[in-house]
Amino acid sequence: MLELLTNFLSNTGFANLTWQYLVMIGMGCFLLYLGIVRGFEPLLLVPIGFGCILCNLPITGLMEDGGLLRYFYFGVEHGLFPPIIFLGIGAMTDFGPLLANPITFLLGAAAQLGIFVTLIGARALGFTFCEAASIGIIGGADGPTAIFLTSKLAPHLLGPIAVAAYSYMALVPFIQPPIIKALTSKKDRMIHMAEVRQASKTVKILFPIIVCILASLLVPDAASLLGMLMLGNLFKECGVTERLTKTAGNELINIVTIFLGLAVGSKMSAEHFLTIQTIMIICMGLVAFCFGTAGGVLLGQLLKIITKGRVNPMIGAAGVSAVPMAARVVQKVGQQEDPSNFLLMNAMGPNVAGVIGSAVAAGILLSLSRG
Repeated sequence: MLELLTNFLSNTGFANLTWQYLVMIGMGCFLLYLGIVRGFEPLLLVPIGFGCILCNLPITGLMEDGGLLRYFYFGVEHGLFPPIIFLGIGAMTDFGPLLANPITFLLGAAAQLGIFVTLIGARALGFTFCEAASIGIIGGADGPTAIFLTSKLAPHLLGPIAVAAYSYMALVPFIQPPIIKALTSKKDRMIHMAEVRQASKTVKILFPIIVCILASLLVPDAASLLGMLMLGNLFKECGVTERLTKTAGNELINIVTIFLGLAVGSKMSAEHFLTIQTIMIICMGLVAFCFGTAGGVLLGQLLKIITKGRVNPMIGAAGVSAVPMAARVVQKVGQQEDPSNFLLMNAMGPNVAGVIGSAVAAGILLSLSRG
């Protein structure tokens, strides 16, 4: 009887629990705290945190062939979940502010600066091109794009890169204001911009079709992300697919978000996550995000000069694709200087342009990796 009890206990998770597993279970609990208590990206941090806990429970077999989390990870590994997320984002996105002021496309492009600066820095630190590209994409502040690119180029880094990407997206209200204030004067921040005009229905319908065709021809590797983004937006704007719009923007994106979060969390196993490399990735991710914000603001300064003060340079900070958080940060900083200054809709132009920009950047990096 004692032998049977001993054999049973030796085959429990408690007998196989190491300090590394405990640390990562604690990390999962911390992500749950950030999502539940602090409200930081709860729709993603809660399933990611719980997935982290599950994959660090010893001898459960959840990530082995036939294991539950292994099936969830299939959708990440084969590039299925991120495009579906983009379909839902497209169904919820209004490109009107961008169409009303097309110059803000440039701000969305400038905010991708952090991606390429960090790529160069990571290569200098000894990372391979594929690893460096995956780290750099954190600077786009676009979680699905970061997951999409990393799953193809450096799947062994998916855990730290996904956590860094979504953590910095959640921390936009804390990271961006100091950078904005350092690169603008009080006078800059008080600039009022003209009210955003409404784009016509025809333009809104043609936009996703034209962008999908042109961008996919220019950067074929971005077609899956941009194609789904534009299809979702076409559902929203065409006026004849209301049921599809609601499904893509609600039920479908919610279901896939659960699977995506658990799949990402499942890559946060102790043997992959507790390394010096992880710390370096998280630090470089912050650098990428800061450079992205700075790149948008600096181009905003140039546009202010060109337009003789009609552009508030702060809206460039919204060029990262954290929609709509980055645009709200610009609005908040502007109203701290002048409560009558409403910049939200003007900032939404570069904000949605950033979503397109980060997807194009991922396509370029994917293409270069084959080169």
